[in-house]
Amino acid sequence: MSSNQGNLGAFNFKVVLLGEGCVGKTSVVLRYIEDKFNDKHISTIQASFLTKKLNISGKRINLAIWDTAGQERFHALGPIYYRDSHGAILVYDITDEDSFQKVKNWVKELRKMLGTRVCVCIAGNKADLERDRVVSREEASRYAESVGAKHYDTSAKQNHGIEEMFLDLSQRMVEVAEQNEQGQAQLRPSGSTVQVIDDSEKPEKTGCCS
Repeated sequence: MSSNQGNLGAFNFKVVLLGEGCVGKTSVVLRYIEDKFNDKHISTIQASFLTKKLNISGKRINLAIWDTAGQERFHALGPIYYRDSHGAILVYDITDEDSFQKVKNWVKELRKMLGTRVCVCIAGNKADLERDRVVSREEASRYAESVGAKHYDTSAKQNHGIEEMFLDLSQRMVEVAEQNEQGQAQLRPSGSTVQVIDDSEKPEKTGCCS
């Protein structure tokens, strides 16, 4: 899982959305990318991705956001789509307890596949239906903290919490990428000059090309 910092200095990140069907994954993505909302539910049959370019504190970020189907039959294909992901947004419906419990399964799978380096946000979607809430904000926040994730209440319909969530995720992915770069730099040869004792011998190469 590389940081994928491109030749022009931009960070290229893959972000995957996971969760049960009908929780609003597609609505969240479309609200973020196109600032649109459709009241009619359209099931995602497989997986598709949209792109978004950001500039955070002078750092250019390219997001490839994968929107995945939530149906059970998709679960077997899940790893194909979320491997090599730098970030994940796990979406549940605040009016559906089962969708929240399924998020816990996705977290286990992600950690098993990608370890702790993948940045995770948990989105309690449909916050506009507060009167029908069955998953308490406190419970969801405690769970998110326990697995090293951030929790956000979101509403694709009211455009609430979505921009903040993607911004936070992007900033955390940059931090992880920069930490990885620093770690790799420490493992590289120092690049110090090699002293040639015998002119007939060729000096060793130092440093490495990336």
